[in-house]
Amino acid sequence: MILNMQHLAKVGLILAGICLGSIFSAKAQDTLRQKTDTGKVIHIIDAETLNVITKNGVSLNRFIDHVIFRQGNTLFFCDSTFIDKATNVLDAYGHIHINQADSIHIYGDYLHYEGETRLATMRDNARLTDGKVTISGPELQYDMNARIGTYTKGGKLVNGSSVLTSQEAFYYADTKDVYFKKNVLLVDPEYTLTTDTLLYNTISKVATIVAPTTINDGKTIMYTTSGEYNTESGEGNFDSRPTIEDSATTVTADRIIMDKKTGMAYAYGNMVYRDTAQHMSLLSNYGTVNQAKKTILATQHPLMILEGKTDTLYLSADTLYSAILGKDSINVRKPLKDTIAIVHEKVAEKGMPDLAKADSIARALPDSTAKALSDSIQSVAKVDSVAAKAIAQQVPPTPTQANGNPPFLDLKSDTTGKKFQERLQKANGLAERERDSLMNVSDTATLAAVNPALSKEVRDSLVKAGPDALQNKPDTSKVKDTTEIRYIMAWHNVRIYSDSLQGVADSVYYSTKDSIFRFYRNPVLWANSTQLSGDTIHLYTKNQTADKIYLTQNSLIVKEVSEDLYDQIKGNFITGYFKNQNLDWMHVDGNAESIYYVQDDDGSIISVNKTLSGVINMYFLEGQLHHVNFIKDPEGTMYPFGQRPIDQMKLPNFKWDIKRRPKSKYELMGGVKEKEPETDTTEVSTTLP
Repeated sequence: MILNMQHLAKVGLILAGICLGSIFSAKAQDTLRQKTDTGKVIHIIDAETLNVITKNGVSLNRFIDHVIFRQGNTLFFCDSTFIDKATNVLDAYGHIHINQADSIHIYGDYLHYEGETRLATMRDNARLTDGKVTISGPELQYDMNARIGTYTKGGKLVNGSSVLTSQEAFYYADTKDVYFKKNVLLVDPEYTLTTDTLLYNTISKVATIVAPTTINDGKTIMYTTSGEYNTESGEGNFDSRPTIEDSATTVTADRIIMDKKTGMAYAYGNMVYRDTAQHMSLLSNYGTVNQAKKTILATQHPLMILEGKTDTLYLSADTLYSAILGKDSINVRKPLKDTIAIVHEKVAEKGMPDLAKADSIARALPDSTAKALSDSIQSVAKVDSVAAKAIAQQVPPTPTQANGNPPFLDLKSDTTGKKFQERLQKANGLAERERDSLMNVSDTATLAAVNPALSKEVRDSLVKAGPDALQNKPDTSKVKDTTEIRYIMAWHNVRIYSDSLQGVADSVYYSTKDSIFRFYRNPVLWANSTQLSGDTIHLYTKNQTADKIYLTQNSLIVKEVSEDLYDQIKGNFITGYFKNQNLDWMHVDGNAESIYYVQDDDGSIISVNKTLSGVINMYFLEGQLHHVNFIKDPEGTMYPFGQRPIDQMKLPNFKWDIKRRPKSKYELMGGVKEKEPETDTTEVSTTLP
């Protein structure tokens, strides 16, 4: 009995040892498996059915229905799968879902997965998402180790309202960057972006541009090759000479910072702004552009270029500003003389028998305008009949000598007078032009229409022609009715240059509505060798070419004859007309004074004429002063040259500012200096032989 008990105890110990050995062996194997499992082993979590298939010596495990397996921190879900344990490769089918650490989710209908490299290739309705963006395409690859998703057969990324498509793309899950290549297109409700290569961050929604790129919002187009663009806020920072273009304007600079929401763009370095509708260009080192309001502010050496058919006008200043005026907001103040001319036209239109009714019109105007108008009307009534007869007879007026010549011409003793008459005969249509010029001034316009001193034939023809024949002002009736009428303002150190005209002023205002340049604060213009100045100057243009000039208050015309000798004419108002880019004739109205030097054939000065007159007309031939006519009570004295001190031969407010005259367009561009003569560096020997 005792032996049986001992035997049983021994058997029990043996069995216990075997059990313990089995337990410790299993734990050791599990510990070893954990140590050797580097995340490459594919673990089956669940499946409804398991089939083992052997084909051509290859053993495959097939799992069917609700298949779940795991590798590292990644879970795989599918309808069925084949796993080759020898190669650690699987192929999965139907409702595939890959979940990597609850951060990246990949979906599709077919998966080829290599467990050793952890590279997944998804096809058929393939898409990848991180919860905020979705990448889809016919085929997606995802590297579980590098956390990089790729498509090379076309695809798209959806991020909110933005959709990006391309032929190739590389998605970096850790940094949330996407690198798009080939035929890249970004479509947003607010714009489209096209390029060949683009780097895009799905968190910041910033697109980094590394190739030629076009951004089009339907109103403006941005062309750039380098920079950054926030696709959500519309803010951009572009380098390498980007360009912004709309229907009529373009902006190019070394660098442009823009904000689409506000429409603001800031251009740095060598900015070129061009308005193709107005044939205007603006150059500057810095500019601020409001694309919504179509305004531009240019500083740092701005230069405006207005292109004409035959001439180009250059304008520089410390600051230039240009904007668009709506049709309903435009209220350009006309010069006083234009207002007077309108009333004169009304007189002619209504056929008023006298000027009394014109005074009633003047009373309805502001005090300052009414006074000037009333003075003008009264001066009409007092116009010398000699001028009226001159119009009817079509001959130069105001003969003041017995021989019928102007006071500075004497054909009997003055060879200059004979030469003058010869040139006068060669000037085609000069007498006709004189007659027309008298009709164009406001005072004589009324006279021509209502004064009985004119022949009935002339008066009838003038009235039939209508008011436009009486006033030579720009015809705006044919100007295109548009809401985009641009104006330009320039401040401080304004300079202009063209082949036919140069000038300086403190500030300038220009509008395409009337094509008038308005110069303020000590303006001075030069046309050929003639200097024009006044408190304010209005320069009328047609097709960016000078057409008419108007000087108000302290108006002065100066032309240098010789050193410290100048022909001078001053008056309250001076109007000049251009023809073929040259001064054709000028009309001086109100308290006109002149100093004129008479020269012989050799150019020697023989006398100087000083004259007072109500009206003076000056005529030019080929840009040079041809002759002068004095109208309305002229009083003049001619002095032999040398009998009057030179300092007395200067009219009040005389100034000769030729040093301020721009010499070339390059001078306005800045930094251009005329070439100085080279210094002779040849060594001279002083050694005696």
